[in-house]
Amino acid sequence: MKTILIIGMGRFGHHLCINLSKMNNEVMIIDKDEEKVSDLLPYATTAKVGDCTNEEVLRSLGISNFDLCFVCIGSNFQSSLEITSLVKEMGGKYVVSKANRDIHAKFLLRNGADEVVYPDRDIAEKIAVRHSANHVFDYVELTEGYSILEIPPLPSWVGKSIKQVDVRAKYHVSILGIKVERDVKLLPHADYVLTGNEHLMIIGQRNDIDKILANIK
Repeated sequence: MKTILIIGMGRFGHHLCINLSKMNNEVMIIDKDEEKVSDLLPYATTAKVGDCTNEEVLRSLGISNFDLCFVCIGSNFQSSLEITSLVKEMGGKYVVSKANRDIHAKFLLRNGADEVVYPDRDIAEKIAVRHSANHVFDYVELTEGYSILEIPPLPSWVGKSIKQVDVRAKYHVSILGIKVERDVKLLPHADYVLTGNEHLMIIGQRNDIDKILANIK
């Protein structure tokens, strides 16, 4: 469990609050819009209405007491930059700021952000990959060139064990998990025999995964 402060209750901050609270974290939220704050009262541990560009408002939050501080202001970059800088100056242990553009990210990192996230860009990229490639059920980019994809097994793999398929040697990818409906088995045993009803979570370089996808009918 972590203590987390979320500044800005737009769409990203809203969903972040709900998901972090479901993971049993202590979440404090703040926004200058009372309606946005009140919508999240069932999820937040503590909620406050205030303008965080005001230093006194920020000081009243006890920034140094939080394990994580999220600055989720996307509509006003100047405010996001000011708040990020102030949060770090006031003892923010780890500050994550939302950015919409690369140039914004550069300024945020120079002015106190420990990490910058692009939720809109990341979601758009994930959806684009899923819907432009056949037979991709989910997608996560790890680093440039490496991804995790959820795909069906090749027809030639069905009826064979993972050991017999030997994906690492033949295809240069690894099987991280097997998903059958809602049941997920991580790091499956080499003796597991593929039935064709599973989804495989595979990790590897994107060009190697694309070669597998090209053979799925």
